[in-house]
Amino acid sequence: MRAPSNLGDLHPHALQRIGNTPLLRLQRAVSEVPGAEIHVKAEWTNPGGSVKDRAAAAIVEAAWRTGSLSRERTLVDATSGNTGISYAMLGSALGFAVQLVVPANVGLERRKLLEVLGAQIVWTDPMQGMDLAIDTARELAAREPHRTFYADQYDNDANWRAHYEGTGAEILAQTGGRLTHFVAGLGTTGTFVGTVRRLRDAGVQARCVAVIPDSPYHGLEGLKHMPTAHVPGIYDPALADEVQEVGTEEAYAMVQHLARHEGLLVGPSGAGAVAVARRLAQRDGPGTYVVVVPDSMMKYLSDPLLSGGDAEGKRTGRDADAEGAEAKTRRGVEGNATEVRR
Repeated sequence: MRAPSNLGDLHPHALQRIGNTPLLRLQRAVSEVPGAEIHVKAEWTNPGGSVKDRAAAAIVEAAWRTGSLSRERTLVDATSGNTGISYAMLGSALGFAVQLVVPANVGLERRKLLEVLGAQIVWTDPMQGMDLAIDTARELAAREPHRTFYADQYDNDANWRAHYEGTGAEILAQTGGRLTHFVAGLGTTGTFVGTVRRLRDAGVQARCVAVIPDSPYHGLEGLKHMPTAHVPGIYDPALADEVQEVGTEEAYAMVQHLARHEGLLVGPSGAGAVAVARRLAQRDGPGTYVVVVPDSMMKYLSDPLLSGGDAEGKRTGRDADAEGAEAKTRRGVEGNATEVRR
């Protein structure tokens, strides 16, 4: 049977709510800098709750079109949670199985969502981060190449193209191309690469800033410490005008700041990017700063770092980051003691 030309032919409701997310102006984040505005791309409004719906849908649609993925094949990939949720959502809607390789320190909320959506999960040692998960997923797919489709989100061009066609185009329309800065975190790097390429092709001269954790041992799930991690094949470092680091403690302080002063429940990686945008505004002055916020706080409510303390944070620095990362890692190992691959 010939594959449908797009997923909409197979399931008309599978994709219609992905994308076209709002761009929200923060009211108090940089009130001390006259003429500076921070706008956040609210990617948590996607049906799977994150920006990863865009890449997952593009990857699945491209594979379905070529016949690499069908109801008779299992999609296999590594994920820190959000892309896996998107894959599982699409698998449930379209009728294909999903097997995910996930570091064992992923949060309780994402664990539950993956379970509810019916994904098969292989847990890996969180001390080895996403790199081990990627290697494991590759090995699993290679064992049964005729029964699996290795989605390979870190090296799949459909990932960044989803943001070239979607996120970047939407930001251009929502701002009229009048942005001075674009800020996004680096994980698979698809959001940053695709969006920046679209902005550049449109002639926008915005300063494009990539955000990474300030240490290999961090608590910002979904982000990569690029100097020490496997660099995704789709990443183009030439696209970044600069790379800014953010600490775990600083990001979680911004989570609480945005909740209490803006009424926005954003996830830690996005909050970290907002913290960087705030720094940039204090440094560069008036302008329009657009920040991609991948998901919401609702997927992190069980996180021990979300303590409900002072919204501006009492402690800072790498020691606090390492302590938070260690707590999350310990939680993952203890929670999956007999299941974790090392």
